[in-house]
Order: sequence, then structure tokens, then C-alpha cells
Amino acid sequence: MHIIYEMTFPHKSHSMKPLMKQIARLYLTALIFLMVPPAWAAEKSSEFAGYEAQVAQKVEAMRPQLIAQRRDIHMHPELSNREVRTSGIVAERLRALGFDEIRTNVAGHGVVGLLKGGKPGAVVAVRADMDALPITEVNDVPYKSLTPGVKHACGHDAHTTIGLGVAEVLSRMREQIPGSVKFVFQPAEEGAPPGEEGGSALMIKEGALENPRPQAIFGLHVSPELEAGTIGYCLGPAQASADNMDIVLHGKMGHAAHPDRGIDTIVVAAQCVTALQAIKSRRIDTFEPVILTIGTIHGGTRRNIMTDEVKMEGTLRTFNADVRKQVEALARETLDGVTKAYGATYELKFTPITTVVYNDPTVVKEALPIMRRVVGDKKVVPVTQRMGAEDFSYYQEVVPGFLYRLGSGNKAKGITADIHTPNFDIDEECLSVGVKVMANTVLDFLNNHASK
Repeated sequence: MHIIYEMTFPHKSHSMKPLMKQIARLYLTALIFLMVPPAWAAEKSSEFAGYEAQVAQKVEAMRPQLIAQRRDIHMHPELSNREVRTSGIVAERLRALGFDEIRTNVAGHGVVGLLKGGKPGAVVAVRADMDALPITEVNDVPYKSLTPGVKHACGHDAHTTIGLGVAEVLSRMREQIPGSVKFVFQPAEEGAPPGEEGGSALMIKEGALENPRPQAIFGLHVSPELEAGTIGYCLGPAQASADNMDIVLHGKMGHAAHPDRGIDTIVVAAQCVTALQAIKSRRIDTFEPVILTIGTIHGGTRRNIMTDEVKMEGTLRTFNADVRKQVEALARETLDGVTKAYGATYELKFTPITTVVYNDPTVVKEALPIMRRVVGDKKVVPVTQRMGAEDFSYYQEVVPGFLYRLGSGNKAKGITADIHTPNFDIDEECLSVGVKVMANTVLDFLNNHASK
């Protein structure tokens, strides 16, 4: 150090005061530290590289298994709160992998598995949803749904397959894992049937995030608008909250030839639909994202009878809790005014379905570097907010979480159909990408939060 000091400050080496010499030595020490990484940093970097290589090797070997598993689940879709076969497959697989703890029948057919690593450390959770939709499959593929009127049209077959893939990879590496991984296989993400509870809210209520509670939770969702191999992320508010709206209009039955003798709820319903749309366009801050949609209208028995009742179902999507309350109040005010103008009455029920998906910025920023190392810098891209809802949001109200988008489309293969459509499908190359990204993200988080 003295030689470096003399070379750096030759003109003052015999005249500088001892304090100045000490400052110079400290400066040079810091400079050398920045130029030459300490041993522990090199060791950690090497450890990360080892994890990535191991994960990549294991995932590549299980590629055919992932495709076969996804196709099996796709061929046997099950609706929300009816995921008997799927949850059975999950529980059986976790047992075969030697999981330390397995809970079944959580929130109906949910499965929660705990994998304890060989070293002490933090706890992190991975969520995968399992339910399908009441949609008829139209794709002519070998793995076409065998259940009439039911189809995995939102990619939950892929989510479950990826969750099981991550479970297998990490179980083969458990001695190296500093901490524990909790796997949450969730039923009824699409919403429980009328009169039933379900989904993430019930999973939480029944203790899915307890004993032990994770420090963070990760989830993914396939996205056909992103090419397979691409990861999309959004910091902060990422997906809207959702409320169900149920409206019943009451009028007076009458003959179509004498409309003045009755109160035509069909006409009232038409006016209500139009008036409700003016809430967004004329009564809410124009910079607030709001969607209010009436999706169904049911009423009437014959063409020449004015019905005395019409039922309507709708949905409300917002990103702001205060705006959410404001829209509900304005909807009641609007329906009250329109129905009174025609001599009719109304009932309105708002039912909260999900809250806003909020991707914790700290968790997201911590995860992005490993994601970029796995798929490449250019394939990890920011995406815009979505008005689509996801009940992953309820987990994020308990622990910090990150729900990211897994590219599943392939324009060259014609795989572009949107989710919740009869011809939706995925490019199965996204399965191995999904396992690699999630497994590495989990390992990276546990390593970052391991006690030094």
C-alpha cells in the first residue's frame, strides 16, 4: 500500500501530514475494493450460475413430460370448485416428490405443499390456479377437451403444469435451497358458482398463507399477445379490481297492444343500459380507468306480452377504491332516476370479486435481473395495466407479490387467440420457459434473503 501511495502522490510523499496520508490510504483501499470484487461476491455469482445451469438441465430433460402433463389436464378440464381430478394429480405428484407437508381440500379442492430446503432461510410462495371455463373447445387438436362445454380457455392447465414442474425441479435441489417454498395450487380463480365460496379469498381464510407465512408470493399468467419465450411485467397496480353487478327491474305486466296499461321493463332496461354508460363518459374523472359493462339481459315470456321483470348482470372494473365507491353510488342514483321516470322500481347488488393486482415494486425490481439472465434482456418487457381481474390480488393484500405475464403466443404458428375464447391455445414452448423462470426466481429470492 505504501508503494502505491508513493506512486500516486510522489510530490507530497514526504511533506503530507499523517492525517492526509491516512485519508489517501482509505481512498485507495476503497478504489481497489471496487475494482476487485470480494471473494464472497464471486462465490455468490458462481453459486447463481450453478443454479441456473442445474435448472436449465433439469427442465430440458423434462420437456416432453411437461407437454404430456399439460395435454392431459387440458383434455380433462374441470370447472371452478369442481377440480377433483386435477387436484388429485397435484397431491399425488407432490407426495411422490417427497414434500414435507401437503394439505388437501383447502378451499374445496385446493392443495398446499411445503418443500423445506436443506439450509435455513426465508419462505417464498408460488401460486398456480387449476380451474377451467364453461366454453366449448373448437380447436381440432389431439388434446382437445373431452368434457362437453368445458375448456381450459385461460391457460390454467399450463399454470398447473408449470407449478408441478417447478416443484419437481426444486425438490431435486432441496439440499441447496436456503429456506422453504410453499406451493399453492388454487381452485376457482374464475369465480365460485353462485351460492358458493371459493378462490384465493377462501384459500387465505383457510390458512394457505400461514404456518409458515411466506415473505413474498409469485405467480404467472399466460399471455397470447406476447410471443413464447417473453416475460412481461408491470410495477405497482397491474390489473383492475372487479365487482359483479346484479340488477332487477320491476314494472307491470300488460298486453303489447295496450302499452299504456302496463310498465314495460324491457324499455326501462334499454334506458338504464344507456344511462349507466354515461357514468364513465360524463360523471367520472376522465383520467380514471373505469369500465362498466352490462353482459346479460333476461326478461319476457312472449312477444306480445310486456314483462313485469327484467334481470341484468354486469361488471365494474376500476383501479381506484374511491372511484369504485363513487361509481356504485352513481349507479344507484342513475337507476333510481330512470326507473322513477317510467314508474318502475329497481334492485341493485354489488358483489366484490377481486381487488387491484398490485405488484410490489421492491419484489419486482429484485426479480427482474434473474429473469433477464434466464431469457435474455430483450425478452423481459414492461406491459401496460390490464382491466382484466385476477384474484391473485388477495394474496398480495397479505404478503408482497408479483404476478407476471408468460408469453404463450406464436404468430408463425397461428397461436394468437385471446384468453376466454373457444379457439384459445398456447405454444407449448412456453411451458419450459415458465418452469425455468419461476424456479430461478424462487431460488434467487431465497438466496437474496438468506441470513449472511
